[in-house]
Formats: sequence, C-alpha cells, structure tokens
Amino acid sequence: MSTAALFRWNGDALVELDHCDPAEDRLEAADSLLVSDGLAFAPALHRARFLAAAHARGAGLDGYSDASAAAVWNAAVALLPATGDWFPRVEILSHDGTARFQYRHRSAPDRTRSVRLITHRGPDSRTAPAVKGPDLDALLAARTAAQGHGADDVVLLTPDGYVIDGGTSAIVWWRGDILCGPPPGADDEAFARVDSVTAAGLFTLAAALGVETHRERTTPAELDGAEVWALGALHGIRMVTHWVDGPELAELPGRIGVWRDRRSALRKPIGEHTP
Repeated sequence: MSTAALFRWNGDALVELDHCDPAEDRLEAADSLLVSDGLAFAPALHRARFLAAAHARGAGLDGYSDASAAAVWNAAVALLPATGDWFPRVEILSHDGTARFQYRHRSAPDRTRSVRLITHRGPDSRTAPAVKGPDLDALLAARTAAQGHGADDVVLLTPDGYVIDGGTSAIVWWRGDILCGPPPGADDEAFARVDSVTAAGLFTLAAALGVETHRERTTPAELDGAEVWALGALHGIRMVTHWVDGPELAELPGRIGVWRDRRSALRKPIGEHTP
C-alpha cells in the first residue's frame, strides 16, 4: 500500500478507490491521530470522539449506523503498518442524504516544536464548532490567510474578545506554575470548540501529578508575559514563540520538553483500543 491512499466502506470492508470527486460529498465528521511504529497518544479518546461526532452528524442519514462507524474505525486501524509515522483520518460524509464512510491513509507530515499565532479578525465561520469535520475547510482557509501575515495559525475569539481555540490547535497557557485554558465549551456555548484529545490528556496528566490547573476567560492582551502552548494530535505540544500584533510571550526553559516527554511516554498500541 502506498503512503497516501483513499478507501471507502462498502458495508463489509474498506476498499481502495482509484479516484474520487470531493465536490460530490459533504464532510460531516472526521478524526485523525499520529501513529508512530504502532503507538498513539490516547487512541481510545480519538475513537470515542469520532464515534460521538459520527452519531451526532450521521444519525439522520440513510445507511448510517453506530455499528458501521465503529467497524470503519477498526478496519482503518487494521490497515495501519506496524512501523513508520502515519497520520490516518477516518471520515463520515453525506451525499444526497446518504452516509458514506472513508479512510484516508496518509504518511505523517513533518512536525514542529514551535508555532506563531495571529488573532483571527474576521467573522467566525464555524457552523458546527463542537464537531471535528464540517468546518475543517474554513479553518484551513483561515490558517492559510494567517500565513500571509507571518503566522502559522489563527486564534479564535468570542464576540467579547476572549480566547476560545486555535484554528487547528487547542490553546493553553501557564500562569506561573498553574496550567490554564479556556472555560469548557459544554458550560458556555460562547466557548464551543472541538474537544481536544491532547488538551484533555494534558489536564488529566497535570491533575495526576498534582499540578494546579485553572479555567479562565482571557483576552490575548491578558496573556502578556505568559507561556502559551498550542496543542494538537500531529505536533503534540508546541511552544507559541510569537503572536503577531499580540501579547509578548514568555518561556520557562525546559518545561515544554518535560511535558512533551511525559506525553510521549503515555502512547499506547493503537490496536489495543479497537473493541
């Protein structure tokens, strides 16, 4: 199998496609994770997030069932090689009211340890902010626009100017030795966002280690002097080294390396989490 291939579920198995017209389909839900030599961070959480999103977006579509969604995820995992770095993506699409399941077999792109941000100044174009998938094209377009201003990604704000999320990453920060993040979207719809597996794992690990955590409303200006991280499945934990036209950021030497190592040590065999 090549390092990039597209498969579609036929009801029993994933079958490789020779071609596909993406204009025919609407992306309803998707999930991806980094798999290195068969190991991934929190694969069970990625699976659960995909199944929840697939149910939320697919339950009203012909041909959809929760059992099929689970079977597609498991079949995708079975296709992954035991060696190498991969960034697979499982998808549910809709076409004329009918559900389609796809799997994108992809080699992992280059990863980085740092990122530059810019505050998103345009309207929030998300239509389903709590679901990973429907808004991916809009968020990638915002990221592309940010690159024209010397940044790698955007930061989304509430109408009142509080930090919600990154365009393709979750944003957290440190107030001294306290790990902070935005309020949960489930508690305040103004902060609605995709549940980040990396962020959830980071806060869980912090609690287990006795590190104090805090959820707060903050504006970019109020992050002046703070250490800010961008979190995601592909890159893991990245240091925000620059915020274009934004706050001046700090860095405690060595801290991010320790937490990156802790996260890496928690990786599990992906095949063990496909019941």
